[in-house]
Amino acid sequence: METFFLICFLVGLILSVLSLAGGLTHLHIGRLHVGHTAHAHVHPHSSSHGLSSVNGFTITAFLCWFGAAGYLLYRNTVFLAPTVLLLAVLSGLAGAALLWAVLFKLLLPRERVLTTEDTEMPGVIAHVSNSIRDNGGIGEIIFSQTGARRATAARSEDGTPIQRGTEVLVIRYERGIAYVRRFDELSHHHLDELNDSHA
Repeated sequence: METFFLICFLVGLILSVLSLAGGLTHLHIGRLHVGHTAHAHVHPHSSSHGLSSVNGFTITAFLCWFGAAGYLLYRNTVFLAPTVLLLAVLSGLAGAALLWAVLFKLLLPRERVLTTEDTEMPGVIAHVSNSIRDNGGIGEIIFSQTGARRATAARSEDGTPIQRGTEVLVIRYERGIAYVRRFDELSHHHLDELNDSHA
């Protein structure tokens, strides 16, 4: 029994570590897919309220808690094997229920699928982090998008140099390069035209 509990604990622990390492590789566990972005996405055929409580994450949590509790109880108490098994099962269920509550009641309801509008570049206000030289020279801009700070290569849209720290507006985005203009040089007419073109 002692070996059985230890194996259950080790298997659960290893699978849990692999689940956490899912940000580096694609893992399909239960109904969740954890990919390179380290975000858990619910597949379209399920909802956060209708997910089964039996999935890859809760199974690994159950194995961990079941194995650890069983091993410790079997070695350090005078309980008989059936009692140890029952307490280990209850401990495993408690661990799985705790993880299920954290994942599906606290975290996943706050997740949402990004739309193309969330990641569109034209109309984004940014700051130049590496000066943009004239005549098509490439610099770099920093901006905030989807709650994260990002950077991308940038060129001056009208070919004039733009110094570091200048506030700019992305006019268009092509082949990984943002074409920008100084924000203070844009008139309300230009801003309205940009808004209308991306409405």
